[in-house]
Amino acid sequence: MIPVNEFRSITSDQNPQFRVLKPWWDVLSEYMAIAMLMIGVFGCTVQLTQEKISCLPDRVTDLSRGDVDCSHLREQKDNESVWDFAITKTLSPNVIEVFGRKNGLDIHQYEFVNHFCYERFVHWYGKYFPYLVVIHSVIFMVASSFWFKFPGTSSKIELFVNILGKCFDSPWTTRAISEVSEERREERIVTWRKNTLTKCAADDDDDAVALIQSSVKSDEKTAELKPAGSLLDKKEGEQAKALFEKVRKFRTHVEEADLLYFMYVLQTVLKVFKFVLIIVYSVMLVPNIQVIVICSVPRDLTGFESFCCIYNKAHLFSKLAYTYICFVGVYGTLCIYSLYWLFHRPLKEYSFEAVRLESGINDIPDVKNDFAFLLHLSDQYDALYSKRFSAFLSEVSESRLRQVNLNHEWTTEKLRTRLSRNASERMELHVFMLPGLPDTVFELAEVEALTLELIGNVTIPGNVTQLTGLQELSCIHTAAKLQLAALNHLRENLKVLRLTFDSQDQVPLWMYTLQNLEELHLSGPLNSELSRAPTLDTLRELKNLRVLTFRSRLSKIPPSVVDVSSQLLRLCVQNEGTRLQVVSSLKKLVNLAALELTNCMLERIPSAVFSLAHLQELDLRENRLATVEEILSLQHCRRLTALRLWYNHISYIPEHISKLVTLETLDFSWNKIRRLPPRLCYCTRLRHLDLSHNQLMSLPSEISVLQSLQHLSVAFNALEFLPEELFSCKRLKVLALGNNSISALSPRVGNLAQLVRLELKGNRMESLPAEIADCASLKLTALIVEESLIDLLPPDVKDKMKSR
Repeated sequence: MIPVNEFRSITSDQNPQFRVLKPWWDVLSEYMAIAMLMIGVFGCTVQLTQEKISCLPDRVTDLSRGDVDCSHLREQKDNESVWDFAITKTLSPNVIEVFGRKNGLDIHQYEFVNHFCYERFVHWYGKYFPYLVVIHSVIFMVASSFWFKFPGTSSKIELFVNILGKCFDSPWTTRAISEVSEERREERIVTWRKNTLTKCAADDDDDAVALIQSSVKSDEKTAELKPAGSLLDKKEGEQAKALFEKVRKFRTHVEEADLLYFMYVLQTVLKVFKFVLIIVYSVMLVPNIQVIVICSVPRDLTGFESFCCIYNKAHLFSKLAYTYICFVGVYGTLCIYSLYWLFHRPLKEYSFEAVRLESGINDIPDVKNDFAFLLHLSDQYDALYSKRFSAFLSEVSESRLRQVNLNHEWTTEKLRTRLSRNASERMELHVFMLPGLPDTVFELAEVEALTLELIGNVTIPGNVTQLTGLQELSCIHTAAKLQLAALNHLRENLKVLRLTFDSQDQVPLWMYTLQNLEELHLSGPLNSELSRAPTLDTLRELKNLRVLTFRSRLSKIPPSVVDVSSQLLRLCVQNEGTRLQVVSSLKKLVNLAALELTNCMLERIPSAVFSLAHLQELDLRENRLATVEEILSLQHCRRLTALRLWYNHISYIPEHISKLVTLETLDFSWNKIRRLPPRLCYCTRLRHLDLSHNQLMSLPSEISVLQSLQHLSVAFNALEFLPEELFSCKRLKVLALGNNSISALSPRVGNLAQLVRLELKGNRMESLPAEIADCASLKLTALIVEESLIDLLPPDVKDKMKSR
C-alpha cells in the first residue's frame, strides 16, 4: 500500500516557503483534497482486502417473468433429487432440531458464480468508485500545484518567494520602517506643540510659560526614549544593497507579462470544471450502488439460472460516496470563490497607496502584471509582507541605505588621507564618483574647500555646520540640494562656489541666495541657441560677488551680470570657440579690474573695453585677432598693467603701443610677429615681456631702456644674435632664449647679477662664455642648455655654479 504522505509529497509543492502565495481558500482546498484522497485510499483498501460479493441460487426459474424475486420462501418440495428440505424433529416440548436446506453445489461453483456475478451484474460505479476518488483527488492536488511546477512560472515564483523572505527578514527593512515611523512621530509632536503654543497665546503668561516648560521636558524625554536605531554592520548593508538590485531586476522581468495570472486562472477554471463534472455524474450514479444484486447464470453450469447476491461493500461505499460529494461540493465552492476573486478585483495592478500613507515613504511605485498578482497573493497570507517588501522599491529607502554603506566604507580616517592644499592654499577634500555624500565628511572640521565630482543626487545635510572653516564648494557634474540648516550656514560662510553642469536646469536655485559669496565659477551650457540670450536668473542677492567666471558658449554677456556691476572686480568668459557677438554690457561694469575673454572668436578688441577706467588686466587669449591698431584706445584705461594677447594671429605690433605707459606685463606669445617696434621699449614699467613662439629675427637695441624688466621670453623664434644692450637690463631674473638660431652668447651676460634662470637649449652655440659664472644668482641646475656645452665649461666655473 502507498501511504498518504507519499501522495502528498508527489502532488504538492515541496517548498514550505510557497505558503505565502497560498490564499486561505487554496490552503483549505488543499486540505479538502487530502481528505478526499484519504476517502479514495480507504475505499481502495476495503475493495482489495474484503470479499466482493456473495451469491445464492434462487428456487424460482421462470424466464417468462423477466425478473426474479429473491425474498420469498418455498413451502413445499418441488424437486427432491435436488432439494433437501429441512426436517424437524421434536426432541422435547421446547427443543426442535433443525437441518439446513442443501443446494447440491460445491465451493468452486460458488466462487465461479460470485466472480461471474461481480463482473457482469454489479454496476461499474459501485466497483470503481474508490479508484475514481483517488484519481480525481490527485488531479485536484496536481492542478493546485501545477503553476508551482510549470517551467515558465516556477522560476519566477521561486525567485519572488526567495526575495520576499530576505526582504522580510532583512535588518534594513526594520530600520527603514522604524526610522520613518520615528520621523512621523516627531512630526506629530511638532504639530501638537505648535497647536499647544498657539492656544497658550490666548491664556495668561504664567500658563504659557508652564506649557512651554512642559514641552521642553517632553522634548528631553522624547530624546531619551528615542531609539538609537539598529546599526547595520558592513555585511548587512551589502546584503541589503544586493537586495535592492535583485528587486529592481525582478520587477523589470516579471512586469513584462501576465503568465502567472493566466496559469492561476487556468488551473482554477479546470478545478471548477472538474467539480461540476464530478457532482453531475456522481449524483446520477450513486443510487446504482445496491446491496442486493440479481444475477443470471447459464443453467448448464450450476443447474440454476438465477442467483441472489449481496454486495458486501455497497452500504459502506454508498456512505463514502455521499461524503465524497459533500467534500467536492465544499471544494467546488472554494474554487468558485477563487474565480470570483480573480475576476472581481483588478489583480494585474497593485497600489502601495495605503503603505505610502502608513509608512511615510512617498515614492513607492505601483506595480502591474505578474508582479502585482504575486503581491496580491501574499496579501492574502499576511499584508505585512508587502509592507516590508515595499521598502526595497523606494528610491528614498535605497538612498538611505547607500548613505549607511557609505558611512561604513568611508570612515573619518580614510577621508582624512585625501586632504590636500588647493591653489588657494585652502585645505581641500575631493570626493569623487561616490553614490552619495558620506556623513563622515562633516566630521573633518579642518576642511576649508569641499569638491564633489560625479556624485549622484546629493543633499547636503544640516550637519555641514560642523565645518566651521568651509569657504569653498565645488560641484562638478553633481546636482546638490541643501537642507535649510545647510543653506543658512553656506549663506553666511561660503566665499567661493564652482559649478560644472550639463544643462541649465542643474544650476541650483540656492546659488542665487548666497549673500556672502565672493567668487562664482560656472561651467556648462547656459543657453541652447547661440542667437538667444542666456537665461541666467538674477544675481542681485550676491552683494559681495567680486569674481565671476563663465565657461560656456555664450552669444552675449548674460544680462544678469549687470546686477553685480557695481561690485564686480573680475570677469572671465571662456567661450569654447563660440563667437561672442554682443559685449556692450561690459560698459556697465564700471569697477571691473580684470577682464578675460578667451576663445570668443573676437577679430578686434571690443570697443566696450576702452570705457573701463578701472581696468588693470586684459586677457584676450585664443581669439582671432590679426591686427591691434585699436590698441591706442587702451590708453583710456589708465590703470592697465597687464595685457595678454597670446594665441592669436597678430602679425605686427603698432608703434603707438608706447602710449600704454602703465603696462607691467605684456604677452604676445604664440602669434606671427616678425619684428618689434622700437617704441615698445618706451613702456618703461614693463617687468614681464613674453614674445615666445613668434617669427622674430632680431630685437631692437632700445631694449636697454626696459630697466624694470625681470622676465623676458623670446624662445621659439628665429633670432640669430642678441643685441649687447639686452645685457644692460640688470634686473632680469628669467631669460628664455631657447629654440632660436643664436650662435654665441655675449660675455656681458655676467652683468645679469639677479638672473636665476637662463634657457639656451635649442640654439647653435658651440660654447658658453666663462663670464656666465658672474651671474651670482644663477645655479647650474637653472641653466637650461645641452649637456655638451656644460661639459665644455671650465671646472672652476661649474664648481662655482654648483655650490650656489
